Amino acid sequence: MLELDLQMATEAPAPSEEQFRQWCALALRQRTADSELTIRLVDEPEGRELNHTWRQKDYATNVLSFPADVPDELLDIPLLGDLVICVEVVEREAREQGKELEAHWAHLVIHGCLHLLGYDHIDDDEAEEMETLEQTLLAELGHPDPYADDEN
Repeated sequence: MLELDLQMATEAPAPSEEQFRQWCALALRQRTADSELTIRLVDEPEGRELNHTWRQKDYATNVLSFPADVPDELLDIPLLGDLVICVEVVEREAREQGKELEAHWAHLVIHGCLHLLGYDHIDDDEAEEMETLEQTLLAELGHPDPYADDEN
């Protein structure tokens, strides 16, 4: 079972809660245990502040992943962590990259959920594994390869 807490800290339009649930469930289906996570949708000032605080980067980024860092024996819930998504950055990136907005949203939610599961893209092997999984999951939704233009 997926427990999703969707927090709207912005007035900007965003996908429906049902869409977020679908994307999260797809990304987390390899996990046999129940999953609980929060997705917080923010404007650029909050996105920038969080990115500066946690990554020392002075700009708003598309998605930040905060895996739960609490020992299982201390929790009574299957807490995975939190995603913070900056709506304005997602919209701008989709426009600038010529991507369908829904496909870009789906990609970033799946990408963030995979980070909560421990996937990363720091080295080439990890990046290839994570990107391949993202491509597969997005194809199941009928969305194109989000990395297709990156191969040049």
